[in-house]
Amino acid sequence: MNTKAQSVKLVNGEFTPVQASDIITSLIKQKINFHKIEGLQNWMRNHDTDSQPINSRIEELQNAEEEAKAFIIDMKKKGMKIKIIGNLEISAVEE
Repeated sequence: MNTKAQSVKLVNGEFTPVQASDIITSLIKQKINFHKIEGLQNWMRNHDTDSQPINSRIEELQNAEEEAKAFIIDMKKKGMKIKIIGNLEISAVEE
């Protein structure tokens, strides 16, 4: 196993629009919740912490979720399935 990098296949397949919506919404919501908790923990450690980077990332994720929903609705109207390929790339970074 390579100790400097790794790839994890999270999702790979064709799904109905309902299934695709569930998968995408679940992944994005989980990431939003991660950032919300991270922001709260940062604030608890230091009330002067700049929350803007975390808030910006949450907003980006919310926008991505809305775009994905619109795409899925369009595909559902057209009677199409949706292919999702989601890989997580992990690599070591020296500090």
